[in-house]
Amino acid sequence: MRDICLALPTNRSCGPAIAAVGEEAAWAAREFGVRVHLLILDSADAATRTEHAKAVADLPTAPGVLVHHLDEEQQRAFLRAAIDRARAGDPALAAAAGADRLLALMLPDTVSYGACTNRAFLLAAALGCSSVHRRDSDSSYQWLDGAPVFPVHHELRSIGRRAADAASGVTHPTLDPVHAEKPVALVGSSFVGELSVDLGEIRALDPALYEEVVGLWAPADHTPEQRRELVADSFVGNGTAPFTHDRAVLDLPDIWRIDMCNIALDREVYERVPLPPATDTIGSDYLLHHLVLHAALPAVTHNRNIVNHYTPERRTDAGFTAYQLRFTKFLLSMLYLYPVYDAMEEAGGALLDAEHHLRSAAVAEAARRAAGADRAENHRRLAVVDRAYRELGGRYAAFADHLVPLRERLLDEAQADIEAFALLVDAWTPLVRAARATPLDHLGPVPVDGSAPVRPDPARPAATRPAAGRSAHDA
Repeated sequence: MRDICLALPTNRSCGPAIAAVGEEAAWAAREFGVRVHLLILDSADAATRTEHAKAVADLPTAPGVLVHHLDEEQQRAFLRAAIDRARAGDPALAAAAGADRLLALMLPDTVSYGACTNRAFLLAAALGCSSVHRRDSDSSYQWLDGAPVFPVHHELRSIGRRAADAASGVTHPTLDPVHAEKPVALVGSSFVGELSVDLGEIRALDPALYEEVVGLWAPADHTPEQRRELVADSFVGNGTAPFTHDRAVLDLPDIWRIDMCNIALDREVYERVPLPPATDTIGSDYLLHHLVLHAALPAVTHNRNIVNHYTPERRTDAGFTAYQLRFTKFLLSMLYLYPVYDAMEEAGGALLDAEHHLRSAAVAEAARRAAGADRAENHRRLAVVDRAYRELGGRYAAFADHLVPLRERLLDEAQADIEAFALLVDAWTPLVRAARATPLDHLGPVPVDGSAPVRPDPARPAATRPAAGRSAHDA
């Protein structure tokens, strides 16, 4: 039976999202005959994790669905075991990076969009999954004719299949036949609803300042017209129009219409190159979009958009400050990511070997070269943010004050983040190999399919406690 990983990373209360993604998992198992590992990577506080455990226990019986609800301690235990195994089996890795350093890249002590997804990738490898399907805890599904519109419909029709074979399952097979023998590496769509980045208030207060601030993430050599086009396309997803019918395009990926809340990646992508583990940096988890595009790997871009919404925490003063800092670090990260994207584009087909496997060494080398970029552009970006936010006044001016003593640190962190990414790419192959060999029995999967229970090792912590009367999936 084919195993897939439906991943839901979270650091906030999201009981409804667990229920909804659980329903998608059950639908996928029923409609496609796959075994779905619903992987909930829980970085929330203890009380919220208890709520999540109840949400897991309340999932209806679903044949073919196995839930893994892991808190950070359980994730850390798995990662430590995999890292130790990788370093023991690879002297070059052991010499290049200590275990604590690698663990910090995989499970940092603050928010990292790339790191949480990298953990899902390694756990999917350990679970024997052929693909990862990622959802977000601050989103939900559209509905049509009384039923939810699940993206996994298009994902499982195409992901990992030879492009020539996947063509019959889409509405618009426009892929150049030269790529027909390659596997479909990515399937994705976007979102409808609120902006994916918390800048809507700036757009409402001062559209000109919004354009200037958002335009800061454009390449420095963009023309004013190119910058305006980028701003118009940024963070808006697919607008607000509701889903009415399916449209799925088999071609190279339309990366402007694919978001990380609504994506499936084939193991041939994520088992070869990880995401940048940058901390407190939005957008740090989109590098694989560019890699698939520039390597000319087939993808399906569909229109089963997810609904994006803001959680109450992001409306608080603390949530506002944290998010604006993540946006600022995103702007600074572009100094280093654009050279990597450019190197990928220049390499093109050379990113693949004769069997269409990604060459990770080319990505690591591009990241190492990018780390030496002149910081002048980032000094300019910080100056523009300072001026613009002071013009906006109120809590934006207060954030500008908050940013002043952090500037040098943030400049250093942006460079350190790309250096850390290069290190992680170098380490990734032995880490994936080790993850595949790392036992997961002690993680205590919570079954929702009515089969015989799996007994966790009593010497190790269980991931969750199965609900009374609920039995486990036979591994």
